[in-house]
Amino acid sequence: MEDYLQGCRAALQESRPIHVVLGNEACDLDSMVSALALAFYLAKTTEAEEVFVPVLNIKRSELPLRGDNVFFLQKIHIPESLLVFRDEIDLHALHQAGQLTLILVDHHALPKSDAALEETVAEVLDHRPIDQKHCPPCHVSVELVGSCATLVAERILQGAPEILDRQTAALLHGTIILDCVNMDLKIGKATLKDNQYVEKLEALFPDLPNRSDIFDSLQKAKFDVSGLTTEQMLRKDQKTISRQGTKVAISAIYMDLEAFLQRSGLIADLHAFCQAHSYDALVAMTICFNTHNEPVRQLAVFCPHAALRVTICGVLERSQSPSLKLTPAPSIHPNLQAYLQGNTQVSRKKLLPVLQEALSAYFDAMNIPSGQPETEGVSRGQVDKGLDGAGTALIPGLSQDEEEPPLPPTPMNSLVDECPLDQGLPKFSAEVIFEKCSQISLSESTTASRSKK
Repeated sequence: MEDYLQGCRAALQESRPIHVVLGNEACDLDSMVSALALAFYLAKTTEAEEVFVPVLNIKRSELPLRGDNVFFLQKIHIPESLLVFRDEIDLHALHQAGQLTLILVDHHALPKSDAALEETVAEVLDHRPIDQKHCPPCHVSVELVGSCATLVAERILQGAPEILDRQTAALLHGTIILDCVNMDLKIGKATLKDNQYVEKLEALFPDLPNRSDIFDSLQKAKFDVSGLTTEQMLRKDQKTISRQGTKVAISAIYMDLEAFLQRSGLIADLHAFCQAHSYDALVAMTICFNTHNEPVRQLAVFCPHAALRVTICGVLERSQSPSLKLTPAPSIHPNLQAYLQGNTQVSRKKLLPVLQEALSAYFDAMNIPSGQPETEGVSRGQVDKGLDGAGTALIPGLSQDEEEPPLPPTPMNSLVDECPLDQGLPKFSAEVIFEKCSQISLSESTTASRSKK
């Protein structure tokens, strides 16, 4: 893999047709690894002298925000310098020169900004339901498995197993395990095919890391923000709401509230962040996990504008649907109000409507028509959202998932609200398991009887 990636960068210096294997805009671990491994396979199995280059669909400067990606590349000994990022290759210029062919992996539709590139898409490989309205008219391979890396592993092992080296196998193996939550049957993310290809990779390379070890290390890296600046932490998983030019950023911060408030130069960093992106207020929801793997959420509201800050805090404190059960925490600065959140089940997703209400209350108090709300998402792990700091404005009145095109879909292993582990591990009883098994048996017997007929 490493030798192949070195050749890719060299090929970009030449003026020749290029096949670009492009992951989704989230560039989570599944998207990155699927693009790398699929491009590697195509390059090794194409007879003609064609060039296949994997492109990570983010700016190079955004890679540090994806801790699990950075950790895994280092563990597998793939230098970041060998990777090609979206801001290092002009796809539109290549298209205009007639030198571009696109292969989409881990997504199946291009955003509006890339609409002109749709005619260059030759193939799609995805593991989520297809939206026919936005899918390019090309060869489409879709199977609903837990990880797109499973489909790439299948293609390699069925098409040319001899090209698979340990480095590539380790990338695929770890990614499938992370995406499928360590193949845990109770979580139910892993399909039979996911399990099948993890086992095949382990049979071919017996020295691959223990499943639990690689899952734990990747999961820890994904939530680790210790190496990030305050600005990077705020951008890592962020949304924005706006009304009549007033913008409020809402960031998920994966650390304890007290540790966040004790960061050196925090107030100056928060002020600089808001000023750089024209935010009037910032709401940070800190998230950590207790010993029972249950999320503990707390809030911090930063706003230099007294009237807006008082309005936001007042609406949050009085909210009954949902009830946040807030307890004010000692303040370290007049422009910052922190809260202990008694109702930790209220995620950032559920908090957004309350903040929209706060903006409406603010404009009502100022006797200014509030207009229509807008929501911007910059948490591309969400499924859908950018990390460029400015966000992508959505159509007023529509949720992020309703906007056309609804891209990129939410990677299930991203740091987003309502992920499979958002409320901790699910509780199962013997009765529930027995009922599920009975339903499966009934379904199989019904299918068998129909086939006999």
